[in-house]
Amino acid sequence: MKYLKVIAFTHKQVDIKDLGKFVICNEYLESSLIRVKTKFDIPEIFYLGTCNRVEFVFSAEQKLDFDFVKDFIQTLELPVSEDQLDTFVNQVSFYEDVEALNHLLRISCSLESLVVGEKEILAQLRRAYETCRSSGLTGDYLRLIMGLVVKTAKEVYTNTRIARKPISVVSLAYRKLREMKMCTNAKILILGAGETNRNISKYLKKHKYSNFAVFNRSLENAVSLAEDLGGKAYKLDELKSYREGFDVIITCTSSTEPIITNDIYQSLLNGDKSKKVIVDLAVPNDTSPDVLLNNQVNFIEVHSLQEIANNNLKDRYDELVHAERIIKENIEEFKPVLRQRRLEIAMRQVPEKIKEIRENALNKVFVSEIEGMDHNSREVLSRVIDYIERKYITVPMVIAKDILIKNS
Repeated sequence: MKYLKVIAFTHKQVDIKDLGKFVICNEYLESSLIRVKTKFDIPEIFYLGTCNRVEFVFSAEQKLDFDFVKDFIQTLELPVSEDQLDTFVNQVSFYEDVEALNHLLRISCSLESLVVGEKEILAQLRRAYETCRSSGLTGDYLRLIMGLVVKTAKEVYTNTRIARKPISVVSLAYRKLREMKMCTNAKILILGAGETNRNISKYLKKHKYSNFAVFNRSLENAVSLAEDLGGKAYKLDELKSYREGFDVIITCTSSTEPIITNDIYQSLLNGDKSKKVIVDLAVPNDTSPDVLLNNQVNFIEVHSLQEIANNNLKDRYDELVHAERIIKENIEEFKPVLRQRRLEIAMRQVPEKIKEIRENALNKVFVSEIEGMDHNSREVLSRVIDYIERKYITVPMVIAKDILIKNS
């Protein structure tokens, strides 16, 4: 890990709104990284950009310090003014050698994420590496590093409970809804077309629910979500006159007053006496307390879900010690693997060197003596040299591996 380096701008030091200054769009990514590769003689590099971190992972002999980071940022030609540059340089985190590897493994296992246990970061890391690999920006060294990154993350997600309990209110709400075992043609009213309802709608669509009516203050946004779901769109004020029945109401609006009053709920029922479901993810609730007092309702609401989410998050943090142990074990196991790979690369020159010696001996040093031999003698000599050449190619590698094993 001697040459592994990481320069990181993350949510822990840099304000989220300022992280955008370090994001490199795909159009300029290759040319930007080639500039720093050329200037700093960096053999391999890749770039990771997410909503809460921007990181540069590379191999280099240089020692990282604030002057190097400042020059690095300037070479990338990021939209950072001279006035801002020193401030951002002082907010950067940089890692070298084993610390850099440990940092990468912690990222891949989501230990450094805003939300511990969210697996998406591993996919983002793999895509970032693959983008740079396909542009020829990485090589054998970072290939080995990424192999370990993926292996370690899979072990952590498989052998710990760090990602097993959901902590998203939306995913918890959907799980509660699924536990009620509704048929996929259940009539679902969605009140509000914001991000929360769009997210829960993705779950519903994925599991083949197909009967939707979307209500929103802006009809345009209602139409957009309804088209995604194959449903109908209405303005929110049409809710009080809606008479087509329902099985589930999913609501999340920005209203400060209840949207679903008892009068509106009764009109939606239109004489139906069966027990319905309301999923209320709004803060404050969109559902009036009178609705729950006067009707049979399976009520799923954000406050109880948030309590479950908080407990699940605590369980995830309790798993950190197990995840860190797996990371430490993988780093220790990787050290001899990396040394062996470096040895293999160094030893690639041995066959070529031996062949050069052979050609020099046959065609220059002993050329006159060989010319004086008969055909059979030349054949025997050729077989002897072939045998010695094969042995001399394998023996140094075997000896070197033995040394590595003993030193380990």
